[in-house]
Amino acid sequence: MLQEESDLSLVIAQIVQKLKGSNLYAQLERQAWASLQRPEIKLESLKEDIKEFFKISGWEKKLQNAVYSELSVFPLPSHPAAPPEHLKEPLVYMRKAQGSWEKRILKSLNSMCTELSIPLARKRPVGEQKELLNKWNEMGTDEPDLSLFRPVYAPKDFLEVLINLRNPNYENGDSLSFRTHLGLIQVPLKVKDIPELKEFFVELGLTTGQLGIDDSTQVPPELFENEHVRIGQKVLAEQDSAAAQQYIRQGSPTALRAELWALILNISSQPEDILYYEQLKTNVIQHDLLVDSLIYKDVKLTASNDDYYFVFEDYLYQVLLCFSRDTSVLGHFAYNSASPPKSYIRGKLGLEEYAVFYPPNGVIPFHGFSMYVAPLCFLYHEPSKLYQIFREMYVRFFFRLHSISSHPSGIVSLCLLFETLLQTYLPQLFYHLREIGAQPLRISFKWMVRAFSGYLATDQLLLLWDRILGYNSLEILAAGAYCQLL
Repeated sequence: MLQEESDLSLVIAQIVQKLKGSNLYAQLERQAWASLQRPEIKLESLKEDIKEFFKISGWEKKLQNAVYSELSVFPLPSHPAAPPEHLKEPLVYMRKAQGSWEKRILKSLNSMCTELSIPLARKRPVGEQKELLNKWNEMGTDEPDLSLFRPVYAPKDFLEVLINLRNPNYENGDSLSFRTHLGLIQVPLKVKDIPELKEFFVELGLTTGQLGIDDSTQVPPELFENEHVRIGQKVLAEQDSAAAQQYIRQGSPTALRAELWALILNISSQPEDILYYEQLKTNVIQHDLLVDSLIYKDVKLTASNDDYYFVFEDYLYQVLLCFSRDTSVLGHFAYNSASPPKSYIRGKLGLEEYAVFYPPNGVIPFHGFSMYVAPLCFLYHEPSKLYQIFREMYVRFFFRLHSISSHPSGIVSLCLLFETLLQTYLPQLFYHLREIGAQPLRISFKWMVRAFSGYLATDQLLLLWDRILGYNSLEILAAGAYCQLL
């Protein structure tokens, strides 16, 4: 009991500290000072009166949403004596594997840099800055020569790393279980079985209405769809993040989805957010990074060739180029098993005081990275709002799909969950695919690592992402991959 209270106190203290540095805190402070001029605020009941003012004026709801948003991404409290790296990843062999993988990525990036004689970063000449600014909204028409550039890595390269992952404390030879004997993933992690998944995804049961199924032409809309839309409008009117997250588990109506996702992610597009996006844009205009060419190459290879997403090519460049400069993204490395890559000023290699994170956001794009942004372009047409939504989706969910960790929503656990479901409940199919040389995980891995973007029709994909947001979990990707093979 005392431990639980201590953990709760620690969480509260850390969330308070985080919110103190936010725009919301400054706004609340200004509102509190302004409220002192109101006649209903009495000195003898100052605290209670200001609380009541916040409640009536809607600021209490905004504070609740901010706290709920922090709780959604906040890592579980660890033992007070645990070192900081345990917050990133508790298992030592996972941390080592991630470290080795990062070295490979950096080696690939540095090799490309050396081979092409291109600096990691350079300041653009004034003429080039003006040219880029003029074509900012039509960068898709630009055709730079990218033939010499190659993706730093592709999902299939990452899969090979996961296949070779082993726990040195676990002796495979002692008692080979059916799962470890047949599956490609050979690490002992606890994943949910079907009964546990049914309990976790209880709202997806057959007795509960689902948007995307029960709003089909065979079902009269008055039986489900009309009521579901009415409830959704009420949730939006209340501006309650927790209620929106619960509501969206049954799918979101198309007309309400953009607002519901923004509410769940606590994105409100304040003037300072638009200004911050413009500052990132200025950084893109002024400086050219090697990763810019990787972003261009990736968009050209993936989204530009996709029937659904090719029209959003300009948006993708704008969002991803700004994302690469956003140092606020570095904050998610506190709970990410990965670490941001470092580069050194020329001639100062190894001297920490001359080290900088590269790219500034700490994220090196890989083949298919742009597909995390593409579906969001259907929902948000204002660049700064689109950018904020993608950034929040990335630091909450997508980073787990390309880093090695033991987290239940991490890609290792998702692969293991997929294989376990298939081997346990469809053993004949699993064995048949193995026998013909088509390991199921090699088929499904690219679906999961991209969160099915580019593999499902957009309306179906957005319904799937509704559930990711609704359950604050990526485990549905493994269940989706399992169903996709049926």
